[in-house]
Amino acid sequence: MPRFAHSSVLALWLATSSTVLAQAPQTADSPHTRTEDVIYGRKFGTALTLDVFKPTAKPNGIGIIAVVSGGWYSSHDGIPEGFIRLLTARRYTVFAVVHGSQPKFTIPEVVEDMNRAVRFIRTHAAEYGVDPERLGIFGASAGGHLSLMLGTAGKPGDPNAKDPVDRASSRVQAVACFFPPTDFLNYGKENETALGEGVLINFQAPFDFHELKTANNKFEPITERARRVEIGKAISPISHVTPDDPPTLIIHGDADTLVPIQQAELFVAKAKAQGMTATLETKPGQQHGWPNMEKDVERFADWFDLHLLKAAK
Repeated sequence: MPRFAHSSVLALWLATSSTVLAQAPQTADSPHTRTEDVIYGRKFGTALTLDVFKPTAKPNGIGIIAVVSGGWYSSHDGIPEGFIRLLTARRYTVFAVVHGSQPKFTIPEVVEDMNRAVRFIRTHAAEYGVDPERLGIFGASAGGHLSLMLGTAGKPGDPNAKDPVDRASSRVQAVACFFPPTDFLNYGKENETALGEGVLINFQAPFDFHELKTANNKFEPITERARRVEIGKAISPISHVTPDDPPTLIIHGDADTLVPIQQAELFVAKAKAQGMTATLETKPGQQHGWPNMEKDVERFADWFDLHLLKAAK
């Protein structure tokens, strides 16, 4: 099953990252040091990991989370170090999060991984020299969707949790993303569902919702339409928009056929109606990714400067 009907954002990130790195090769004056495979959680006997990129220049004290996800497929090989260099050069500390990947794990499970990652980073903020109340997040496509889920549906911590990580909030304070799905129940047009169907027919695995039955300790598929729609609403960022959500920037091509720009337009319209700070920047004629995206990552850095760095001073 192809991960993308038109192009693989994960491959695009790797290609763009390689281009940026070729233009600015790793040398003694690299803008960061990298710590690989930091374990932020465990599930079903496996470790969930993130990489930490710390600026070699004096860090500005702000943490940025890079969501490594394309089509809800996540791999350590997909960490976009070229893009990350642009942020560490601006003295941000970047946490590249690899989540439990499809086809093994579904979107609700992936969302929980991302919540866990933010809680871990916040809990260990002092160790990494970042302000736990000044965390930003960015990603593309599925990574953008997950970024918005943390922005709109990040959760408070459980003060009674045994694990201190679970006591921390998973809220973030700024979001910047490329072409994110935002409403799986109105996808491209009103009442058009995309729960592994329609435009997203090639992405069935992330929507293969299931639940554990205690009677036989077995995962059973959720096939009832009403329940699938309920889950689809729960994993749609637009369903969670409230006035206290963080400032959000979306950059989207208006010729995108995989994630229609209507998804960004719906989200930003609702966000503004709720009193949120939200901006949509359109790339005329561009589809699901475009050349020289690193220039737009610089725009993300400007956004984080405005809403995290200046806010911290």
